Amino acid sequence: MKLQCALNTEQYDIAQQLRNKLTEVEAEITRQKEAKRGLSSKNEAQDKAISILRLRADLQSAIESESYALAAELRDQISKLEAESLAASAKALVFETAQYAFRLGQKVKHKIFGYRAVICGMDPVCCESSSWMDTAQVEKLPRGSNQPFYQVLVDVHADPNLLVAYVPEDNLLAPEQPDTGRFDHPYVSFLFYGMDTAGDFIPIKQLLEKYNRPRHEAPIDPEDEEPK
Repeated sequence: MKLQCALNTEQYDIAQQLRNKLTEVEAEITRQKEAKRGLSSKNEAQDKAISILRLRADLQSAIESESYALAAELRDQISKLEAESLAASAKALVFETAQYAFRLGQKVKHKIFGYRAVICGMDPVCCESSSWMDTAQVEKLPRGSNQPFYQVLVDVHADPNLLVAYVPEDNLLAPEQPDTGRFDHPYVSFLFYGMDTAGDFIPIKQLLEKYNRPRHEAPIDPEDEEPK
């Protein structure tokens, strides 16, 4: 009885640690959600536009009061903000118009390493640091960093030490035939409802909303339809 109690306590502690970790992950995802969907860039452009209007009003006041040194400084600030606003607007447009070859929950295969994985997140361009891109030799890819990058869950049977990977679209392949084989990963039950008829995973509503993606309906096999 004492041994069983100890085992139960240990399992509870492990489960609690996992729940705490998932809470941390969820908080980080929430923090980055707007950035991943381009909303932060849009908000940044709007904020800078408001700042520009205020600075222009200050500039007019400086000119009227013949504070020419201040006016020159304000002009420089306005020019800098206008350039930053343009860059933020361009970045927001990239997020809004991004075209993805793969979808959330889709099973894929890594072209180079061959492991099976499931798409669990996506960015329209690489959002990692320049040092990470240098290490990953992103510049040697056909499309470099200006292509979609995906967060993928790696099948534990393929590589138990690599739970999550960040992979460029150039390095992913969709299976030629439906992959209905077993796929094990500790995060699958938290991010997906289960598998559809094509073997892909069905994302939970929150995951679709985070990346502003539509729900995918698996095609119906005519052989599976009941005769009328």
